[in-house]
Amino acid sequence: MTDWLEDQARVRERRGLVRTPLVRTASRHVIDLASNDYLGLATDPRLAEAACAAITCWGTGASSSRLVTGTTELHVELEHELARLTGMEAALVFSSGYLANVGVVTALGGPGTLIVADEHCHASLIDGFRLSRSEVTEFRHNSVEDVAAKLAQRTQPRALIAVESIYSVGGEAAPLAELLKVAEEHDAMLLVDEAHSLGVAGTGTHQGHGAIAGTALAGHPSVVLTATLSKALGSQGGAVLGSALLREHLVNRARSFIFDTALAPAAAAAALAAVGIIRDEPWRAAAVHRNSAEIATELKPTLERLGTAVERSAGAVQSIPLPTAPAALAASQAAFAAGVRVGCFRPPSVPDGVSRLRLTARATLTATDIEQACATLRRILERTP
Repeated sequence: MTDWLEDQARVRERRGLVRTPLVRTASRHVIDLASNDYLGLATDPRLAEAACAAITCWGTGASSSRLVTGTTELHVELEHELARLTGMEAALVFSSGYLANVGVVTALGGPGTLIVADEHCHASLIDGFRLSRSEVTEFRHNSVEDVAAKLAQRTQPRALIAVESIYSVGGEAAPLAELLKVAEEHDAMLLVDEAHSLGVAGTGTHQGHGAIAGTALAGHPSVVLTATLSKALGSQGGAVLGSALLREHLVNRARSFIFDTALAPAAAAAALAAVGIIRDEPWRAAAVHRNSAEIATELKPTLERLGTAVERSAGAVQSIPLPTAPAALAASQAAFAAGVRVGCFRPPSVPDGVSRLRLTARATLTATDIEQACATLRRILERTP
């Protein structure tokens, strides 16, 4: 086994795929274009106050699984408010977004379920597919026609379409209305991962409520949402939202809910405070889109000179493809050395195998932050081979 581990380390080194956690320090200020704290709520004092109050009342941990003594009043209220925010009938909170995806897929899957999944689905969904023992077929990214063709050939009694509302690497939106129509035509369920949409997407009075809120998908019995509480909501945890019937099924069948210690009360309280802020302060979601558009505009001339098309992101993410994994890593390291933190995505974290920088716009970025960061990135990109 040791020989194999050493061989694997050499392979990663040769391919430029070695990963090392970036340690954040309180003493050094950098312009953050890497984190998923889209609304700037992770450091909001209102979330900290809510978390502290929960610790004082309930302690630092949940102490057991949800079905023993781990469910507090905070968990119940959070589920109610998440359902109200998104327009879904019911919600069930998990201790992470990863476990929410694994839990719902395995509870709905099995030998009698065909899973038709977008080829760009997140790893947490893919792991759920593998654990579910379902037959799985991928469809071309965002191709509604390919979904319909694969469902037309199915022999299983049940089918589940799995997509992300806003994709985590490229930042593009899924054609949700068209996918719902296909799901209805083929008696399938549509699973939508809202990890990068909740708190960011939505229009009109539903701004920030997610891509589903205020649409025909909200509250639809054939639609299931999953979400994370650790991105725009600035906390920790995950949730599955859908019908009350689905929630009851998950409580009894989702192993990552039944056998896992409940979400810590402090995280539940912080997420609950964030839901209220999202509802009361829609300017935050609007600022994410404004800053995302500004970043794209600032970088567009440089990227076009380098032969890279710039497409408007549906959310906070702006993706910059680079020729190789080592080039992406070198660019991200150069940016960090210059005081700008950006994401570096290399295989297997990228669904299309193309290494890239991933920039995330946050509501709390200032015009100066964006100007300085983009100037730094332009210099680095122009030197990238």
